[in-house]
Amino acid sequence: MTTRFDGIGMTSQRTRDRLIERLRAQGIGNPTVLEVIRRTPRHLFVDEALASRAYEDTALPIGHGQTISQPYIVARMTELLIGEGSPRRVLEIGTGCAYQTAVLAQLVPNVFSVERIQALLHQARERLYQLRINNARLRLADGSLGWPEHAPYDGILVAAAAPSVPQALCDQLAPGGRLVAPVGTRGSQRLVLMVREAEGFQQRTLEAVSFVPLVAGTG
Repeated sequence: MTTRFDGIGMTSQRTRDRLIERLRAQGIGNPTVLEVIRRTPRHLFVDEALASRAYEDTALPIGHGQTISQPYIVARMTELLIGEGSPRRVLEIGTGCAYQTAVLAQLVPNVFSVERIQALLHQARERLYQLRINNARLRLADGSLGWPEHAPYDGILVAAAAPSVPQALCDQLAPGGRLVAPVGTRGSQRLVLMVREAEGFQQRTLEAVSFVPLVAGTG
């Protein structure tokens, strides 16, 4: 029996498997990350009219000027965040439709996610409830301020670009923790990996990316 989670046609498991093969060919090597993406029903995180495109390796609009990140970027950022360790507490900035949240929640015991747009936050909570994901806590707030009440975090993933990583997020990263974020302005952004070490932050600048801007406040 096929369920709504399984999908049919362009949302079927076979279609998802083809996506995983593309991600593997693009260099995503963590088998656990690939398996989580394979079994996560991305078509439930987009408008029904776009469901047939859910397993294309592309970003799609989710309303309010926001997008669901392309699967490669979700896999790449997740792989970088986890590294060789087993983070137990992760902060996500920019819940959006909660697809990245759902992926993280299957890999990390405790996920905290901040969203600035009330309508998106409401939809995100509904989707996570549908999928019976109950280890992710969501909050309406200014993402640039993080969520200090639950700091420090073993990992912080930022799904919106700023000219530099907000200091508040750096402050909330635990020793040995990893922060992954797009840095730059529209048309000139790079993915950055920061690791907090005893003597300070080690930073690696990686590939070019394209994200919506990190906006202060809520709306």
